[in-house]
Amino acid sequence: MNDARAPRGDRTTGWSQDPHAGDGADHDRRGVRADRALVDRGLAPSRTKAQALIREGRVMLGGRRVGKPSTSVTAADTLSVRAGDDYVSRGAYKLLGAFAAFEDCGLRSGEGLTCLDIGASAGGFCDVLLRHGARRVIALDVGHGQLDGRIANDPRIIEMSGVNIREVDAAMLPFLPEMVVSDVSFISLTYVIPVISRIARDGADVVLLVKPQFEVGKGHLGKHGIVVDPASRQGALDRVVACARDHDLDVLGTAPSPIEGTMGNVEYLLYARRRGRDSSDHSFDMRDTEADEAMWQSSR
Repeated sequence: MNDARAPRGDRTTGWSQDPHAGDGADHDRRGVRADRALVDRGLAPSRTKAQALIREGRVMLGGRRVGKPSTSVTAADTLSVRAGDDYVSRGAYKLLGAFAAFEDCGLRSGEGLTCLDIGASAGGFCDVLLRHGARRVIALDVGHGQLDGRIANDPRIIEMSGVNIREVDAAMLPFLPEMVVSDVSFISLTYVIPVISRIARDGADVVLLVKPQFEVGKGHLGKHGIVVDPASRQGALDRVVACARDHDLDVLGTAPSPIEGTMGNVEYLLYARRRGRDSSDHSFDMRDTEADEAMWQSSR
């Protein structure tokens, strides 16, 4: 990904380096949890803060991002904490993780594309798309007043608040997106995917954050709504993949999210591409993005 405006934390000076790496004084040879290691090495004031840093995607073990507070760290390992950047939410790191995981599968970065962010919330995914040069981004969310002002005030953003994705059709949108990203809660993606299939352009890139806690029944949820059974998590992912394939999305890859959900749930990233429609269906390919947007804006 080429981003001329890379966040401050990605620069060399944006790292807090562990000064005691390798001295063995604060770790036994078997290793300790990453959250404890951060406190022991003076990189975090408490385990609670250490866990927050990990879930924000700011802790690195060697050259790899630490995804869980329970990750084992030995005396020989080097820990570092990236300085805070100006992404509007931690969700940004999930989409960045998708770009990294699926680059070899052909996932585009968003540059020059018209995009739809389903479940925009504060705008973490929007933030990433804008930084990567998206042409326009629809920020759609069922809630109101959640979008960070830095995102809402960007002229490339079209905010659609108070809109339930299950009720959306192509006529409601200012354009048919060339890229769709989604981070939704309290709804199964099996209800969202059919809508995406109907409104996305042929060949559109689709990136979904799969949250098993909203795909399995209550009987599979443990304390604090955590899906602890690996088989249940995999089953949830498999059902979403199957749904995507059943609705004309070619699934090109899945990967664990680089950071856990807010409560510690394991989440997954899915990358798919919208198949071409039947040659007899001209309702989408004949629509012009600029004309669509101009007409939509004039009707508001």
